[in-house]
Formats: sequence, structure tokens, C-alpha cells
Amino acid sequence: MTFTEEEITDIVDVANALADAAGAAALPHFRKRGLVASNKLDDAGFDPVTIADRAAERAMRDILAARRPADGILGEEEAAVKGTSGMTWVLDPIDGTRAFISGLPLWGTLIALDTGQGPVFGLVDQPYTGERFRGGFGAATLTRQGAVETLGVRACASLGEATVMTTFPEVGSPDEGAAFRDVSARARLTRYGGDCYAYAMIALGQVDLVIEAGLNPYDIQGPQAVIEAAGGIVTDWNGGPAHRGGRVIAAGDARVHAEAVEILSRSIA
Repeated sequence: MTFTEEEITDIVDVANALADAAGAAALPHFRKRGLVASNKLDDAGFDPVTIADRAAERAMRDILAARRPADGILGEEEAAVKGTSGMTWVLDPIDGTRAFISGLPLWGTLIALDTGQGPVFGLVDQPYTGERFRGGFGAATLTRQGAVETLGVRACASLGEATVMTTFPEVGSPDEGAAFRDVSARARLTRYGGDCYAYAMIALGQVDLVIEAGLNPYDIQGPQAVIEAAGGIVTDWNGGPAHRGGRVIAAGDARVHAEAVEILSRSIA
């Protein structure tokens, strides 16, 4: 799918408006004592959702209904909307709700525009720190305190030089966790708990690999667009498409990506 300059401008403007609205809805609840987190999983685990998650997604959906009514919507907190344009906005109002309810600024709003083959544009927005990572249509930028800088991944030739991140130490299933540890054991440094912020750090050239499992499309498409625009690579654990979620590996350098994929694909074969 090709876009005119006018269409690109509108898409970018709408994405920024969505991020602004989500941040305005979520920030009043961040670090607020007494914030209630409901559990989506009942007794089967803990997957929290708050009034901030729901308010932020509702604010974004209202904008899309007014400005892009022909587009579809896939979000975490409300039912999917099927559009007629062939494009779908993929929304995660607060990625990292566990961090949000713990007062840690590692959460963010994820926004992507998917044409059916993956995201062509995406945002990772952290309104508390005032950082907006943007990627697509030939550009990758970080806007912070009114300044705009170009994003770019860093070189990393091997796992022995790599900083690797994942959100949960267990990663996913026992087999997936073991596969991650096979990679981690060869890395220079492993860090946990980054949520979407870890992906943003790949695009900023601070982290080399993020490896996760059990993701939904709205967990990965925004970060994927930013990382790819910054020169990185995002695939599943076998090197295939990642935009539908599942097992995902994101890397700044194709060399360390290939090394990690070889280990992961062999470990879960």
C-alpha cells in the first residue's frame, strides 16, 4: 500500500493526537494512591487493568471515530472494530500496567497503523518522562522536551557483546523460559522488567536484544515500527513475521539477531 504525502501527514498527525489524548487520560492516575487494579484473569494469574487503561483507550477510539472512521481498530481493552479502508489502528493504551500500578515509568502507550502485512507507522509514547519514539515512512525520531533527535540502533556483532532484555524472568512457558536462558547465558548483560521501554531502547541504541513470548499484536506493532525505522529487525523466534504477536525477538543488529534466532529456534524445535 502506497501513501501520498498528504495521507502520511494525516496519519502522523492522528497518531500524535492519539498519544496526546492517551497521556492526558492516563497521567492523572499515575502514582495516585488508592488506584484500583482489577484482575482480568481472576484466580488464574494476575493481568491488571485500571481506570487509566480504559480511559486512555476510549479517548483514542473517540478520536479515530471522528477523524479516521473508515479504519479498523484493534485495542486491548475494547472489542475490535472492522474498517473498510484496509488499515487498522493497533492500540495498547498502557503497555506495562504492572509498572504503572507500581509507580515505575517503564510503561507507555503503543500505537501502530497496520495495513494487513504489518505496521507501516508506530509510536511508543511515555508521557510521564515526556518521550515520544516515532517510526515509519522513512523516519525514526525521539521527541523529548521539545527537541527532536534521530533514532538509530547500535552495532553488536555477537551475543558476547549484547545487552538482552525481557519483561518477565520466566518469559513464557517453561520451554520458552529455557530457550531465553540459553541466549541470556551467552550475553554480556541481561536485564528484566522493561516492558515497551526496552524496545524503545533498542531504537535509541542502548539495548541490543529484546526477547519475549505470549505477545498480542498490540504489544509489538508500535515498537516494531519504531525499531525497524531505526534500522533494527523484529521477527518471531524462527525469523518470520512478528506483527501478529506470539514469540518475538527484536534486535538492533542483524548479526546478533541471527545468532539469537539460531539458539531460540533450536531450543524450541
